[in-house]
Amino acid sequence: MKVEYSYLKDQFASPEPILDAMREQLTRCEFTFGKEMVEFENHFAKYTGAKYALGVGSGTDALKLSLKAVGVGRGDEVVTVTQTFIATVGAIAELGAIPVFVDSNDDFSMNVDQVEAAITPGTRAILPVHYSGNPVDMKKLMKIAGKHNLPVVEDACCAISAAINGKHVGNFGQAGGFSLHPLKNLNVWGDGGVVITNSKAVYDKLILLRNHGLATRDDAEIFGYNSRLDTVQAIVGNYLIEQVEDITNKRIANANYYDRELSASVLKEYVRVPERKKGFRHVYHMYMFYAKRRDGLLKHLCDAGIEAKVHYPKAVHMQNCCKNYGLKYKPGDFPVAENQCKNIITLPVHQHLRQEQLDYVIAKVKEFYIVK
Repeated sequence: MKVEYSYLKDQFASPEPILDAMREQLTRCEFTFGKEMVEFENHFAKYTGAKYALGVGSGTDALKLSLKAVGVGRGDEVVTVTQTFIATVGAIAELGAIPVFVDSNDDFSMNVDQVEAAITPGTRAILPVHYSGNPVDMKKLMKIAGKHNLPVVEDACCAISAAINGKHVGNFGQAGGFSLHPLKNLNVWGDGGVVITNSKAVYDKLILLRNHGLATRDDAEIFGYNSRLDTVQAIVGNYLIEQVEDITNKRIANANYYDRELSASVLKEYVRVPERKKGFRHVYHMYMFYAKRRDGLLKHLCDAGIEAKVHYPKAVHMQNCCKNYGLKYKPGDFPVAENQCKNIITLPVHQHLRQEQLDYVIAKVKEFYIVK
């Protein structure tokens, strides 16, 4: 049996409504700043409960522009986490700022208890990561940020629909950045991103930053960037945003099934599911757990047609790009994240999985440990 990680062929097997909307757009050819982009921004703001939403070119741009909007510049320090995709830190580096890392918790989220010790007189912002769709403890983090008068930009690129006690992530800090990458819970046909904010000042700055700093066609207030959500991508977003709740609920149901089966007594000696925090809506952009003999299990699953993955085998502070950037981190500095890199494995969890596929995945995990 084949269990694919990507679900895109299933999701877009009947693309006619999207193609029809694109054909209608061709009668207008408003490929930038089309009405569909505005519609998508309004839909996204309403869905997340934010006052403002702005479509941008990618999730990375959503973070970069947000950091810039709250005042981060060259030489400023930004506290973030090393257990994340490289784009989180890349957004900091693009501004000439300096990433300062903290470790992860056992559940792969930022260890907020380490943040205050990482703050220095050079710190200009905090960038928590709702990694894999699992919210950071924002109540605790915002207290620390408030104490030090620091803005918070949330990396919610993996976390559309994630929430803490009903409050959508991205609404805790001054801004939240989301990705619309094809494998996200809400996705488009290429790159795209969204920023949400409840600050009019941040919103006004972002409006300039995403479009070359232009206040009008002929008046540039600041130097900005070229980072707009294409109208074509907004058409896809408008089609799928109506489905995002169903998509997410299905992923959560699949993850709950994995949790139950992997926690069975027969597997307790070999695998471990991280704690699930009460009141935190984890939306499972990725489903990850700890596994003994991880690399062997990964091969076993892949050989059986199951596209398991590792997110990621190397923490960001150990990447060459950080050394080349002048960051002087070494093995052992962040032991929890480094241990995760050696022991975590990711299973397909998407909304198109059938029950027999879920059962097959669990059977193959059991087969590896019990038979071997």
